[in-house]
Amino acid sequence: MSTPTGQRPTLVLGTRGSKLAWQQSEWFQSRIHDVAPDVRITLQKIQTSGDRIVDVPLAKIGGKGLFVKEIEEALLAGDIDLAVHSMKDVPAQLPEGLEILCVPPREDARDALISRDGRSFKDLPQGARIGTASLRRQAQLLNARPDLRIEMLRGNLDTRLRKLKEGQFDAIVLAAAGLRRLAWAHEITEYLDPCVSLPAIGQGALGIEGRSNDSFVRSILDRLNDPATHTTVTAERAVLIRLEGGCQVPIAAYATLSGGQLLLEGLVASVDGKTIIRDRVQGKSQEAHALGVQLAERLLARGGDKILREIYGTA
Repeated sequence: MSTPTGQRPTLVLGTRGSKLAWQQSEWFQSRIHDVAPDVRITLQKIQTSGDRIVDVPLAKIGGKGLFVKEIEEALLAGDIDLAVHSMKDVPAQLPEGLEILCVPPREDARDALISRDGRSFKDLPQGARIGTASLRRQAQLLNARPDLRIEMLRGNLDTRLRKLKEGQFDAIVLAAAGLRRLAWAHEITEYLDPCVSLPAIGQGALGIEGRSNDSFVRSILDRLNDPATHTTVTAERAVLIRLEGGCQVPIAAYATLSGGQLLLEGLVASVDGKTIIRDRVQGKSQEAHALGVQLAERLLARGGDKILREIYGTA
């Protein structure tokens, strides 16, 4: 169906139904009101496949697209006008006709450890049970502590915290950004240094997706884009695109900006954490995409290609 692209008094923002997704969407709704007070924003809850299937590891059911597919279908159909995603959930390739039109300022990108008895990562007991659904986290934690028992943990943040407090795990690892956005930072035992757990691509950043031809929505979102965050996320996602990565692959990339220079670190790991290929590149911030591709090529050349072929079963 055709979709309106001109000025209109009401816009519909699509969001997942979790507490965190709803909070992020309400936060962005208020940002839109700041720059376009005459435009009314209504929120529409959309259940995604990733929200419905919570008892199977993401790596086994298709990975990243599970949290955005139904929302993108609603965008393409014109049922909603824009969507707020956690950038780490957005696949490398977007459907034709859709774009990430805005990336607001980033929250803390690090992983956070929450332990049941307040112990730090290095002080967890031998054989401690760690809950996470992320192969990226699993590989890096096992690389640092091969004695740990990594067990699958999915569900919303409050569900994960409840399972920890019930004693199902000794510790869990979550994105610090979500805990901070929900005002649950007091639960964090330790922020994991990126040297221990390099963050997921886009972690801590939000991506606002809309239709490429919607000039009205674009004109609003242009005013809310954070150039620094957009640049770092562009570099990280260039790594993702070149590696053709998803949730079934332990890959990571994290970019920082300083004085117009961009530092980008990345890794490819075996699922068991025994092999980690890690590298970094540095260059001008204007070259963000090219630096991401360069880093990906270096990771592949140093052995990342072999790891990926083994994971994908094409070795």
